[in-house]
Amino acid sequence: MARPTPELIDALRRTAQKLTNGAPYQWGHMGGCNCGNLAQELTKLSKDQIHRYAMQRYGDWNEQVKDYCSTSQMPIDLVINEMLNAGLTLEDLKHLEKLDDRLVLLQFPLEKRFLKHNVRDDVVAYMHAWANLLEEQLLDKIQLSDLQPATQLVFAN
Repeated sequence: MARPTPELIDALRRTAQKLTNGAPYQWGHMGGCNCGNLAQELTKLSKDQIHRYAMQRYGDWNEQVKDYCSTSQMPIDLVINEMLNAGLTLEDLKHLEKLDDRLVLLQFPLEKRFLKHNVRDDVVAYMHAWANLLEEQLLDKIQLSDLQPATQLVFAN
């Protein structure tokens, strides 16, 4: 599961909001699919740039992740590197493309867990649920002892 970072949580929510507001979505397009839309947000590349990079190698996101090499300097590997640096794992990318991470799906009521991987509204719901789960994990990691004590104010009489 992804490393819960404010950057990743925010990127998931921004991506979901953009999809809700009508951002281009096309599951069969490497830059406009589930991973492609999140990649746009994390890398600031356009959907066409991401698609062009991915087409330099064969396959969908699952194949790209399977063939990923952190030192290859292939453009799609550089995109994946940025996504990993934001807190994602290779498994997260596979799950995002299929909307099938068990922990994310457990955030939904039983009757709403059967998401379709290529339906915009399901992608939006999945990203919101995932962001909420990561936010809970992040908040659980914060200990009150980690916070700096407030300085005491002394009032003179």
